[in-house]
Amino acid sequence: MMSFLLFYSILLIILITLIIQFYLLYLLLLFISLISLIIQLLLFISLYSLVISPPLPLLSFLGILFIYLFFFFFFFFLSFFLSILSVAMALTPDQKYDIITRNLQEVLGEKELRAVLAERDLRLYWGTAPTGKPHIGYFVPMTKIADFLEAGVHVKILLADLHAFLDNLKAPLDLVHHRVQYYEAMIKTVLRSLGVSIEKLTFVVGSSFELSPKYSMDALRLASCVTEHDAKKAGAEVVKQVESPLLSGLLYPGMQALDEEYLEVDCQFGGVDQRKIFVFAEKYLPHLGYKKRSHLMNPMVPGLAGAKMSSSDPDSKIDFLDSPKDVQKKIKKAFCEEGNITENGLLSFVKSVYFPLKSLNGQKAQFVAVRPEQYGGDMVFDSYEALEKAFAEKQVHPGDLKAGVIAAINGLLEPVRKAFEDPAMSALAALAYPPPVAPVKVKKEKKKQSKPVVQETETPKETVTEENKA
Repeated sequence: MMSFLLFYSILLIILITLIIQFYLLYLLLLFISLISLIIQLLLFISLYSLVISPPLPLLSFLGILFIYLFFFFFFFFLSFFLSILSVAMALTPDQKYDIITRNLQEVLGEKELRAVLAERDLRLYWGTAPTGKPHIGYFVPMTKIADFLEAGVHVKILLADLHAFLDNLKAPLDLVHHRVQYYEAMIKTVLRSLGVSIEKLTFVVGSSFELSPKYSMDALRLASCVTEHDAKKAGAEVVKQVESPLLSGLLYPGMQALDEEYLEVDCQFGGVDQRKIFVFAEKYLPHLGYKKRSHLMNPMVPGLAGAKMSSSDPDSKIDFLDSPKDVQKKIKKAFCEEGNITENGLLSFVKSVYFPLKSLNGQKAQFVAVRPEQYGGDMVFDSYEALEKAFAEKQVHPGDLKAGVIAAINGLLEPVRKAFEDPAMSALAALAYPPPVAPVKVKKEKKKQSKPVVQETETPKETVTEENKA
């Protein structure tokens, strides 16, 4: 009888500790909680076997109870200590703001951002229209998304399929669906290759809410108060400019502004080329009774030819799936004047992409300018500033910088290429960007030139008359 009373008493204690385990799990101290839980279950099994066995000695129960209580209190106080430590190590609002805004070119609405961070974590969205193939310029927003997640920001990535269609028909509707899937797969692959956890990211397709009656009504309300001049000006650096623009290009900025309200975010993130649309949103959203949002802007990565890197210009960019030979060919053709640090797309890539990427997760970034042994061998730089100074002083030859950039880019792209060797990923890429159909050449039949027929003019025969005879 005594053994059963002890058994049920200890069972009650185990059940109470299980409730505490749930609290530990709630604190996300998963590893410690699971270890403690396993020990409790082992104790339960041992107690049960002892009760079933013939007369159970009291000292055995007390010994097992003592061991159980020792482990329980040890793990409980360890968990409690770690929870206090985690609170102490939590980022302050100022620290979060510094991480969110580092390496950005401009911030609109700093005061509003700090006010939100003082109360809770930030909610933000970054949008991309699935038009041309994503290129290495996308490494810049990927780096910032990693920063946002580190600062506890709730990030939404908008795959703006309708925007892609509206932007001067860059993407036909029959391809947009496949390109949306391709962009999502590519973004996830790139983030994983950088060691960024994507569990806290939310992907949203634009047409999932932009075709709703309420959104459509708001778009019409916005159209009733926006001037043609403001709409055209807002999209000047984003919407493709042509001699005879379509009306769809004027709808683009208004929809991007409305997305801030419908995605329920505190701010929008994008390239500095989006600035006019951001100012447009700050001006017109209050006209509809919606609050003004903050805006974060990263610098644009110059293209290999000098202008910004663009999906629509294959000579200005390097795609994520370009082969090593393609990378080498494009970099060797890139403009890189000796000593020129102002108009140099390669230096801009190292500054805006390579060093920030290699500094993620507390890593130490290094760039290697690949130099032949007869000229002293490779040059290693621990900061971009040191590289820029050496190049400006002509200590680094353009050929050595290009060789280093080729090696750096191929190192970043290799895990992405490998992921897309999967048949399913390769098939998705082929659907999103089918190879161009070569025009069928119709052989023109040569017309045989016939020799001109010279028609002999017949001399009319003289009619013999009686007068001629005479």
